[in-house]
Amino acid sequence: MMNHTAGGVAFRPEANIEVLGLNFHRFIFPVSILLMLVLVVAALVDPPAASLFLEHAKQASLKYFASFTMLAGNIMVVFCVALAVTPYGNIRLGGKQAKPEFRTLSWFCMMFAAGMGVGLLYWGVAEPVAHYTAWFKTPLNIAKDTPEAAHAAMGATIFHWSLHPWAIYLSTAVVVGYFGYNKGLPFSLSSGLQPFIGKAHKGAIGHIVDVFTVIITVFGHATSVGLAAMQATAGITYVLGVPNTFAYQMLFIAVVVIVAAFTLLRGLNNGIKVLSNINMLIALALFVAVVSGVGGWVFLANVVNTATDYATFFVPLSNWLNRPDQDWMQGWTVFYWAWWCTWGPLVGVFVARISKGRTLRQMVGVVMVAPTVVSILWFTAFGNSAIDTIVAGSPAFADGLGSVDTAIFRFLETLPMFGFTAAAVVMLLVIFMVTSVNSAAIVVDNLAAGGNPDTPAIQQVIWLVMIALVTVILFVVGDQSALKGIEAGAIALGPPFLALILVLIAGFMKAVAQEAKS
Repeated sequence: MMNHTAGGVAFRPEANIEVLGLNFHRFIFPVSILLMLVLVVAALVDPPAASLFLEHAKQASLKYFASFTMLAGNIMVVFCVALAVTPYGNIRLGGKQAKPEFRTLSWFCMMFAAGMGVGLLYWGVAEPVAHYTAWFKTPLNIAKDTPEAAHAAMGATIFHWSLHPWAIYLSTAVVVGYFGYNKGLPFSLSSGLQPFIGKAHKGAIGHIVDVFTVIITVFGHATSVGLAAMQATAGITYVLGVPNTFAYQMLFIAVVVIVAAFTLLRGLNNGIKVLSNINMLIALALFVAVVSGVGGWVFLANVVNTATDYATFFVPLSNWLNRPDQDWMQGWTVFYWAWWCTWGPLVGVFVARISKGRTLRQMVGVVMVAPTVVSILWFTAFGNSAIDTIVAGSPAFADGLGSVDTAIFRFLETLPMFGFTAAAVVMLLVIFMVTSVNSAAIVVDNLAAGGNPDTPAIQQVIWLVMIALVTVILFVVGDQSALKGIEAGAIALGPPFLALILVLIAGFMKAVAQEAKS
């Protein structure tokens, strides 16, 4: 059978079907849709019971696979660092003559907005305060509300948002990009199985892998859209005093879908790239406003402390053996690693898609190291400063963390220009959600089309609407319990995804070793 090429990537059109100008894989698409329908119906038949069952599955996964999850995360960090310091870092996606499609700044903005934008707003203040005040225990069982707790809180927060999560994303991106652009295989995770099973990666085993990645991406992202809607409306309620109603949450989702559809139809260059650049400018303005309110010299001193805290706690928090804080480790770190896996296919495949012409060493620098620097700066400005307000006796967190949804707004209220900063947060919630849901639609469409990266834009919009419909149906019929249940189910799939990526890394290493010999 002949492989055809789209966007520099090979795929098999004979395995696809065309309906009204749309192009879908004859197995991956219908099976993914069927499983999505089954899972949504199962969650809605008895939302409390389904939520309880999936919560038990999540807790079992966090408990019994904690060691594996921690070890896998460490392996991926080592793998990515090895790419940067070995000759394999010279491998260029698309071959030696390939040229980057996007400028470095735009490349970084699109990648970062897809991978973590909403999370930095949601947890920028909440997580450091949570660790400091023992909202759910403390890192390494350090006594809460102490100077030691402040250092541990910042070290743990940066640990959760820096090298490890981006290593999960980057490992996926390297595998997909290498086999897609350099080996002419379909642009999907299943292509990474080729070194082990040969052409069988285009058969049933590969199809199962791609269906799995579609499901984990759709449901992981649907819950993210729902949680973002709850935070945005909670913030609007806090700032303006209007009721936090279901209608406002649906309005948020509708705005996200409309703007996302518009940018998808305009394409990567004229839509998503432009919106990502605007997004980072607003984020920069918010960041500067906060730093100005905190004080520039105070901020710079705290940046040094935060970086030191990260270095100090990196090894203790990476260790999973004989930890005195098993509950904290499972509830925070293991949970995070599993949660990043629900975004792994989305961010990994999207990063691969926009990284043609980049060397693997460049990818490590921009996809893993640069976000670490941004995280240190961001969490210092927001999280460390929030801890300082607690130490100073501010009433903003007099009763502890309280609602995670409003944490960032309560902190901003202690600084000048609250009207501007609060509005910027709401705008960023919308735009970050748009860029990430755009990425999800592109990736899911790519997978469901058998690895074809050049499907019609309207087909990507259809997947965008499907993700939104899953969110809305869970909201409308099952309330937040169904949404939380699906979130728990997605988390439970984290260890299988980590196992898959480890296999794909091994396949990549085998392939590049064979290429070096030849």
